[in-house]
Amino acid sequence: MKMSTDDAHILIVDDDERIRQLLQKYLMRQDFLVSAARDAAHARRLLSGLEFDLIVLDVMMPEEDGISLCRDLRQTIVTPILLLTAKAETEDRISGLEAGADDYLAKPFEPKELLLRINAILRRVPAEAPHAVLPKVLHLGPVRYDIERGEMWQGEDMVRLTATESQLMRIFSGRPGEALSRTHLVNELGRSGGQAQERAVDVQITRLRRKIETDPKQPRYLQTVRGAGYMLAPD
Repeated sequence: MKMSTDDAHILIVDDDERIRQLLQKYLMRQDFLVSAARDAAHARRLLSGLEFDLIVLDVMMPEEDGISLCRDLRQTIVTPILLLTAKAETEDRISGLEAGADDYLAKPFEPKELLLRINAILRRVPAEAPHAVLPKVLHLGPVRYDIERGEMWQGEDMVRLTATESQLMRIFSGRPGEALSRTHLVNELGRSGGQAQERAVDVQITRLRRKIETDPKQPRYLQTVRGAGYMLAPD
């Protein structure tokens, strides 16, 4: 369900107490409900009893790092995850996206930039659509995508999509059979441009293909169009 800032519950996971408190106070002043966890184990305890609309997760933590926690959480939840990474660690960012994160922010950062990223992610979470008598559905082999509801199904099983994957499907389903450039996708996702963000889109496409394609290495439905970008080609 699409959230506005005044009812969104955010979980901050960071082993640095100073950063936890700073971010918690700042986001609470922005009318968010905020909880904080000091490590992965603490985060799991909170997640077992509470529902969150977004998780802000530090990569560098003792015991279990943020990428490992992100990968594990993605097995059971689709809650948007924003990773906090070290400035120089490009590989951490790519690994985080491959693990299922929706976005990343390099440290050090201005709290205002974190706020902008959080709001952009929350806007990408699909809104609940009213029940449609004749919903528009795209068929992708054994997978079907309900455009009205923003839901993907394989047989009787719903395919879990992250916020970014949901947004990508919304973008592609609005223009099936048309090649969309990486730059266009970056802009539609509400992100700043640059090669790093285009690489991030590539990673998200790879993850989405694993949920759509019988053979993700030879995509039939989410195709790469050489020199043009990506195209959704439903049956």
